[in-house]
Amino acid sequence: MNSNNVKIAILGYGNVGKAFSKLLIEKENEIFERYNSKVNVVAISTKSKGCLVNENGIDLIGALNDLQTLNHFDESRSDYKEMSSMEVAENIDYDILFELTPLKIFSGQPAIDHISAALKRKRHAISANKGPIAWAFEQLRDLAAENNVLFYYETTVMDGTPVFNLVDETLKFCKVTEIKGILNSTTNFVLEEIAKGKSYAEAIKEGKKRGFVEEEPSMDIEGWDAAAKTAALLNVLMKANITPYDVDRKGIEDITYEQIKEAESRGNVIKLICYGWLKDSKVIARVRPEEIHKNSLLSNINGTTSIVSITTDLMGTVSIVEHEPEIEQTAYGVFSDLIRVLSNKNN
Repeated sequence: MNSNNVKIAILGYGNVGKAFSKLLIEKENEIFERYNSKVNVVAISTKSKGCLVNENGIDLIGALNDLQTLNHFDESRSDYKEMSSMEVAENIDYDILFELTPLKIFSGQPAIDHISAALKRKRHAISANKGPIAWAFEQLRDLAAENNVLFYYETTVMDGTPVFNLVDETLKFCKVTEIKGILNSTTNFVLEEIAKGKSYAEAIKEGKKRGFVEEEPSMDIEGWDAAAKTAALLNVLMKANITPYDVDRKGIEDITYEQIKEAESRGNVIKLICYGWLKDSKVIARVRPEEIHKNSLLSNINGTTSIVSITTDLMGTVSIVEHEPEIEQTAYGVFSDLIRVLSNKNN
């Protein structure tokens, strides 16, 4: 990697990619002042909006304007190319690959192959896609080590909140023995709405209207998103080497208004809890609705707020709360991984 010119390729250019680009534009001078590095985006690959490649750096303002006015890249641009994401990963000259494509929750592909291609080429990789961490973390971690490159993924579980970074950088020598949290905002919101007397359909409709419930919410409601995040956390922090299929999973689809009210009568609330712990030296993973006492920390996690509590042998339990994140927080998570690469590339 040239210390003065860092080339990055971005696969996937949805809301996160666009917000990340705006951060790059905003922080360009500060990055150069601190790291003596100019970051150039040399490729942007999308499934439906086209592909741009320019070894001297893409005009990000122009690319963002294209998407705002045309909803795709202008095909008359000189840097417009007919290339697939895999072709970009395997052939373009970049220093860092950013994997920002949509999650394929039952396989982690093609994101796993994108990252593998970069690491095999001795390029650093950053993922905002939780699939590779939930499905193939050890393989990718070992591939990065074998090729002496960096692989970061802070955004995959709690947007930009520093969970993996916290353990890596500030809980050194601590062994993580348990993880517990509320990691899916859709289920959190839906349970709260049902408690107010709304039906599932009404709760989902309201969540879509407010922009944080997916068009097809079944992966959230049935606990698959939470299971993928749980697997990712446990793979990284507890060396579990599991997939979402190994998580004992139950979603909130069968929870009724009556059950919520019965729990309230006992002084409890119902939340979808992600949980991982050690049993006979083996990591056990579970996602399911549980009654939590209304005075507990977990019971007070509302709306789109998330929490993870990490229990360690030396530092006890540390809890991290992310309050109502927006897309800017997710973009910052990706940006923070870039800064980690710039900080560590010469070490």
